[in-house]
Amino acid sequence: MNAAAARRFSVAPMLDWTDRHCRAFHRHLTRRALLYTEMVTTGAILHGPRDRLLGFSPQEHPIAVQLGGSDPADLAECARLAAEAGYDEINLNVGCPSDRVQNGRFGACLMREPDLVAACVAAMKRAVSVPVTVKCRIGVDEQDPAEALPALAGKVVAAGADALIVHARKAWLKGLSPRENREVPPLDHDLVFALKRAMPEVTVVINGGIGSLAEAEALLAPRDGVALDGVMLGRAAYQSPALLLGVDAAIFGEPPDERTPLTALAEVRPYIAARLGEGVPLHAMTRHVLGLFQAVPGARQFRRHLSEQAVRPGAGLDVFDAGVDIIERAAARRAA
Repeated sequence: MNAAAARRFSVAPMLDWTDRHCRAFHRHLTRRALLYTEMVTTGAILHGPRDRLLGFSPQEHPIAVQLGGSDPADLAECARLAAEAGYDEINLNVGCPSDRVQNGRFGACLMREPDLVAACVAAMKRAVSVPVTVKCRIGVDEQDPAEALPALAGKVVAAGADALIVHARKAWLKGLSPRENREVPPLDHDLVFALKRAMPEVTVVINGGIGSLAEAEALLAPRDGVALDGVMLGRAAYQSPALLLGVDAAIFGEPPDERTPLTALAEVRPYIAARLGEGVPLHAMTRHVLGLFQAVPGARQFRRHLSEQAVRPGAGLDVFDAGVDIIERAAARRAA
């Protein structure tokens, strides 16, 4: 499946969360969703451990890389390198509100510079043949979102952007932490629908405050004759990853997935075994599965076991298997 088709449901780029081990786990839960890397800056790619930063496993497709930067030439070069590495989409971050990002003149502060964002998009489009997309906010600080969002959208679409992913909140660059910026500014999903209504030819994906698969389905339903092209989930998909087991059927029309979170976890075991053999610490992988069992007997003990034991030096498959056994024994007790 290509990125355009997969964009109907995607898992958001999340710093410190959506690394390659997280993505490998999520891919075991959904074959169809578009997965995103963590944001990686142009400076890191150009001057750092490029192979590690851009590395991913073939089974992660369809996969998009999110770039952070504001220099058109640097972004073009990084887009070219990412495309050569095999990514299905190149995404530009125009939404992150952290101080570090602001100091680097990229992320959400670029909402104030739509001409520069357009120049960045145009440069990347000239460098690659894969889709180039933009993830943005509806505005920052004192901007009027009803003006800021269409202004940015018009510029980047004219520059060739293949899709716009809109986190439907403002970002307050001063006074709120990155975490607060994900929760405090009010959501305005209606404004995203208004953008799609005004620009029906543009691929528009909505992000922000979507807490369940049912909410995602509701946002994909037509509203006043307007239908969005996709939904992007972030924290809900990471913290309650079992919902991803329902994505292929609910969003993409596949036959229902009969697997349970427990059987899906068993399928991840060979990946964990292989990475352990390469020297990857167990906790680097198991930290991403802690939320798989929500309100399930044994879930708290499972989380505590992996949180405490997987970080121990030399922790191996026996620790992982013991965690699985906790859930299996709890299920057996409940069935008895």
